[in-house]
Amino acid sequence: MAEKRMFAKSIIDTDAFLSMPLSAQALYFHLCMRADDDGFVSNPRKIQRMICCSDDDLKLLIAKRYILVFDSGVIVIKHWRIHNYIRKDTYKETLYLEEKSSLFLKPDGAYTDHPLFEPSRTRDEHVNEPLTQYRLDKNRLDKDSIESSASAAPSHRSAFKPPTVEEVRAYCQERKNQVDPERFVDFYSAKGWMIGKNKVKDWKACVRTWEKREKEGNNRKSESAHKPTYDIEKYEKSGVFDDFGNLGKS
Repeated sequence: MAEKRMFAKSIIDTDAFLSMPLSAQALYFHLCMRADDDGFVSNPRKIQRMICCSDDDLKLLIAKRYILVFDSGVIVIKHWRIHNYIRKDTYKETLYLEEKSSLFLKPDGAYTDHPLFEPSRTRDEHVNEPLTQYRLDKNRLDKDSIESSASAAPSHRSAFKPPTVEEVRAYCQERKNQVDPERFVDFYSAKGWMIGKNKVKDWKACVRTWEKREKEGNNRKSESAHKPTYDIEKYEKSGVFDDFGNLGKS
């Protein structure tokens, strides 16, 4: 198993990550350092206690989906394949193959537990390809995007294509809004890119709608500047931690 771990600034330099308490950020780094070559960690609670972090720090990483939780208590780093490129001669596949088989790979390389939009491809085809094939730097992603567009049949050029997180991020930066690209893509991915009973036709229009709602929400905020940027009670009521009690029971 590889001994070195890397971190992508495109993930850890975002406002979403940096707005978390330093203790939650530290826990994320420690989990990444102790993950196997596929990003799985079997003892997150032990690591949490070892570095004196609270349950709220672990809950916050789950709520913000920086880590994904399985019924077995095992977790996986969502952006593992964006952070790390491991050479074929040092790569060792995870022991948690059942958990791995339940995941899909998004176009940007992040893990997700939501089905993607290519019914002909199975979970194994998405996740079980060798990790060494995913050198997820910007040039590779741009090249793949260009090649994919060039080889597409003319009859499909007008069909809707779900955007990548990077595409949404670029558009949000262009509009200088506060929409979270990952949250946006995860939200519509979970819904199959549907709005009600209709298929999304223009994802940029959806971004503009989110932008409008963000502005309206900001106008209603009356919180002080020193109030925490997260609300654990709110996350707990939403049910996002239903599987959290399974951690450490495996």
